[in-house]
Amino acid sequence: MRLFLIAVGQRQPAWADTAYEDFAKRFPPEMRLELKVVKAETRGSKTAEQLMAAEAQRLEAACPKGVRRIILDERGERRTSKQLAERMQLWMGEGRDAALFIGGPDGLHPDLKATADETLRLSDLTLPHAFARVLLAEGLYRAWTVMTGHPYHRE
Repeated sequence: MRLFLIAVGQRQPAWADTAYEDFAKRFPPEMRLELKVVKAETRGSKTAEQLMAAEAQRLEAACPKGVRRIILDERGERRTSKQLAERMQLWMGEGRDAALFIGGPDGLHPDLKATADETLRLSDLTLPHAFARVLLAEGLYRAWTVMTGHPYHRE
C-alpha cells in the first residue's frame, strides 16, 4: 500500500524537509509514504475562493486515481494513534492506496473537501504547514508501528 501526502507549498524550511524524510524512510516497502507537493497560488488581489480553487486543481492533478481520499481539516475526526492504526488497517483491507490532502494558507476548497472519503484532524491547534507534514508523517508511522506491534509505540 502507498500513502500519498499531497500538500500545497513547495518551499519548506530545511528542518521540516529533514524531519519529514526521516519519518518517510522508516516505512517498510509494503507501506510507503510519498510526498507530492503542488505550488501555492500567488496571493495578490485574488479572493480566498479563487486561491483555493486554483490550488484544488493542482491537488487533483497530483492525486492518483482510485485512491481513498482523506482530507486534513480542523473539523475532521480526532483519532488516537491506536484509532489511526485501525483506520490504516481498514485502508489496507480495501486494497487501495490512500491520499492525504493538506491545503494551503486558506485551507482546502469546499469542492475538494466534498470528494473526501473521510476527514482527519491533526490537532486542535493551528499548525504551520511545514509542521503539519512532519506531524502527519510521524502519526502515520506511529500508527503503522501500532499495527505491527513494534515497540515504538507505548501506552
